Amino acid sequence: MEFATGKILKGDRVIWFVLMLLSILSLLIVYSSTGALAYRVASGNTLHYLIRQVVFLGLGFGVILFMVNVLPVKFYSIIANYSLYLSIGLLIFAVVMKGTGMIDGSGRTITILGISFQPAELAKISLILFSAKVLGKKQSTKNDLFQAFKKIILFTMLVCSLIFISDFSTSALLFATIMTMMFIGRIPMKYLLSVVAIGIAFILLIYYTADMLPSSFARVHTIKARMERFAFGDPNEEKGITQADYAKLAIYSGGTLGKGPGHSDVSNYMAAAYNDFIFAIIIEEYGLIFGAGVIFLYLIFFYRGVIIVKRSTRTFPAFMVTGLTLILVYQAMINIGVSSGALPVTGQPLPWVSLGGTSLIFTSIAFGCILSVSYQTQKDRQVEDRPVQVNVPDEDYEMEK
Repeated sequence: MEFATGKILKGDRVIWFVLMLLSILSLLIVYSSTGALAYRVASGNTLHYLIRQVVFLGLGFGVILFMVNVLPVKFYSIIANYSLYLSIGLLIFAVVMKGTGMIDGSGRTITILGISFQPAELAKISLILFSAKVLGKKQSTKNDLFQAFKKIILFTMLVCSLIFISDFSTSALLFATIMTMMFIGRIPMKYLLSVVAIGIAFILLIYYTADMLPSSFARVHTIKARMERFAFGDPNEEKGITQADYAKLAIYSGGTLGKGPGHSDVSNYMAAAYNDFIFAIIIEEYGLIFGAGVIFLYLIFFYRGVIIVKRSTRTFPAFMVTGLTLILVYQAMINIGVSSGALPVTGQPLPWVSLGGTSLIFTSIAFGCILSVSYQTQKDRQVEDRPVQVNVPDEDYEMEK
């Protein structure tokens, strides 16, 4: 059984184990936290969202297995540029459609061929692949590093600006990830600090000019409102009706050991209990000790990502794993920070745990890239350790190749 499993679940076994544990947690907590949603949307069928999550987790594992067992790592380098151009086109399409009123809501989601997804999810992975490719090629001289910085920051500003229009938190998350990648990629600190200074100035500009902008700049007003609520408190907190209040109540009522599986009360009143604030529901049902264990799982994943990077013998795969590991861990920490009240309220789900659709598929693509590099590195090491055969006939050599 172990041998058969090893032939299918290729790559880092620890990451596979973490994914299995997170999948079990996801099914348990999604089933528990979507009860009220099921009565509002699915005619009281409480199994609806559980089955939906099972399907998408299964699709996610299928995507990972396909990527690890079929696609070579160099494939991601080949498609990096094309994927980035496609994601930019889709982001522009979403902005234009929202401007014409053909897309309702925040404008984050578009529908193509009956499939609804957020272009920002594709853009996150694409920009990381592109940055990894550039950093991998530009490491020889100071001029190479400067050229890499210019190329990466140009596309980062473009992509993050387009995402910012409808989703500030994802824009900031992606920007922080790319900045960290460039720091690890030996881009001089003076370049990075100059970008950080511009970023801070941009945030201050938003804050102090938001009231001067018309109501059509709704996202800018939302960002300022969230900053003020975090810094000075939310007036609605006096009534105890904010999502952050419910999250704090869930954590407080859960205590050390929790109320037990399926015994969450707060999830019946929270609009995002199964998504943005799912970590608070985890603690309410399973306790602080279990919540610490969930954090530990993401830290284990981060550690294994570091190990894969250290073992990689090629620059592009190393930078790709760096970026994808960082963005997943950053996203998890943001979700946990928001749920616990340590960070302003944003819209970041807990990777591989929150109720997901196509966003979970994009998350599986990130895991698939990481595990593909891990498996490729394992194969390279096996080739290096293979004893050298001498006097091999030409025909046998050609067969071995």
